[in-house]
Amino acid sequence: MKIDFAKLQHQYQLYKQDIDNAIQSVLDKSNYIMGEECDLLERELEKFTEAKHAIVCSSGTDALLLAMMALDIQPGDEIITTPFTFIATAETIALMKAKPVFADIEETTYNIDPAKIEAAITPKTKAIIPVSLYGQPPGLDEIIAIATQYNLKVIIDGAQSFGALYQGKTDSALGDISCTSFFPAKPLGCYGDGGAVFTNDGTLAEKMRMMRVHGQEKRYYHKYIGMGGRLDTLQAAVLLAKLPHYSKEIELRQKVAQAYSAKLSNNKRLVSPQIKTDRTSVWAQYTLKIEERNLTQEKLHKAGIPTAIHYPKPLHLQECFNYLNYKIGAFPIAEKAANQVLSLPMNPFLTEQEIGYVTGCLNA
Repeated sequence: MKIDFAKLQHQYQLYKQDIDNAIQSVLDKSNYIMGEECDLLERELEKFTEAKHAIVCSSGTDALLLAMMALDIQPGDEIITTPFTFIATAETIALMKAKPVFADIEETTYNIDPAKIEAAITPKTKAIIPVSLYGQPPGLDEIIAIATQYNLKVIIDGAQSFGALYQGKTDSALGDISCTSFFPAKPLGCYGDGGAVFTNDGTLAEKMRMMRVHGQEKRYYHKYIGMGGRLDTLQAAVLLAKLPHYSKEIELRQKVAQAYSAKLSNNKRLVSPQIKTDRTSVWAQYTLKIEERNLTQEKLHKAGIPTAIHYPKPLHLQECFNYLNYKIGAFPIAEKAANQVLSLPMNPFLTEQEIGYVTGCLNA
């Protein structure tokens, strides 16, 4: 059996008529950057997330940059984040000439450990960027309480968690600013790059709206130093066609994850993902912890089962961050996770037969 990791073509065929019609409508109007579909998408994202303001932009990475620019992050400022995530989280901090400061992760969720944050705060700390890794939000109550105590901002990197709930609210509606990505492989993906920032603060929202179009209040009048962070109208059209199906897809992802976990529950060689009771995951990844990872990955590959490692090297040990002077052993839980995590195929359309085949190979 040959398993498809994400089944993007299958999804396209399911929604083909809606997606094709949406794209054709944009082609007919030929308004390719920030057309009316972008405005409509923002209104739909606000309804879906219950955030007061949604601002679509060119990527999840640019969403993080917009958030930091709007919060006036300056060279030399420090921002605390996790060492175990995709590089964009810390890379954007560095691009702002601020300093990424890492705090280790929880062993069960792989998210930043709120109990480790306070020790990393200095007089230069300006913000915390927690990541909702693999689709599950971190301990936002504790993180926001720490931020409030020390007068810090909270930017939620929800690139993998759009639609996930923390105590009944989407993580897009929490923090000072929340960011997401619509990269094609994300739970809600477009057909190129795309992202969005969310906030309940009208002043920040207005600032980010200007900053994504080079800081302009009106054409050729520039209030801020900004960026070219606009969303293509074609991408907005694709997302508008897919969004009505997304709640159902989240349910299906959760069923796939439950089936995986049930079928792997007696396998003592691995640890299945854990979701805390006060939150949900949208299962951007289904990521196991397994000691003999290389052998397992090779076995699955031979069986036609694709896997991925999210992520094989924590950020504090990446060459580009050598200047931060972190050493092996600085964040042992993140380092252990990097050596043991393995992501299985995860999408809403995996069949019982496919799940049985994957878990059967793992259990053999």
